[in-house]
Amino acid sequence: MRILFIGDIFGSPGRAIVGDHLADLVQNHGVDLVIANAENAAAGFGLTPRITEDLLGLGIDVLTSGNHIWDKKEIADYIGGQPRLLRPANYPEGCPGAGWYTGCTRSGAPYAVLNLQGRTYLPNIDCPFRKADAILGSLPGTVRVRVVDFHAEVTSEKIAFCWYVDGRVTAVIGTHTHVPTADERILPGGAACLTDVGMTGPYDSVIGADKQAALQRFLHSIPHRLEPAKGDVRLAAVLIDADPVSGRAQAIRRLMLDGG
Repeated sequence: MRILFIGDIFGSPGRAIVGDHLADLVQNHGVDLVIANAENAAAGFGLTPRITEDLLGLGIDVLTSGNHIWDKKEIADYIGGQPRLLRPANYPEGCPGAGWYTGCTRSGAPYAVLNLQGRTYLPNIDCPFRKADAILGSLPGTVRVRVVDFHAEVTSEKIAFCWYVDGRVTAVIGTHTHVPTADERILPGGAACLTDVGMTGPYDSVIGADKQAALQRFLHSIPHRLEPAKGDVRLAAVLIDADPVSGRAQAIRRLMLDGG
């Protein structure tokens, strides 16, 4: 079973490159399951119902998110009716939407996708480690392929989480920083791990935003409206091969496609 995980889709440049390349990626790599983080797909901040449906219509099976999921107010009324759009599962009880999804690939292989958020330098929500325990303990034994989007700021928290769930999940893919890392590996228990898959969007930027506006914030500490940049658009992703019977990862490989 082959899984494609696409890194944080940023604004219209990120959406466009996914639309241009996704079908070919699925066909050329024999992909069975497509997951993408889309918390910044709407102009770099949040997500709208229409954009969610557009991305799912491209062939993405599950959309994950993070701390920007609530940036567009209309998502709160929508997310509860769209189970394939996840918010971090460790938001406090009573938040709309769900933090995990179970389904089957087109070939009938069962899978689960979990979305969790770290707490270091991010809102102090519920413990992602203990929430993972609860979710993983509730999954049917037949669902062996389990992929986690761990949306977090610091490397240490991400790596600690990978070790914590090793042997219980297929993969932990880090998101949030928009900066791809080169530390992919498979841990002894069979979990494929990558600290951060990176951003799908404009790299001629400051983590997706126009450089000049971002520089003004750093130079003068005066708020400037941040807009998505346009240049050097790339698609950052990772391919994971998994045994659907055991749930163990067999291979992990990073991908970076340019917009040409």
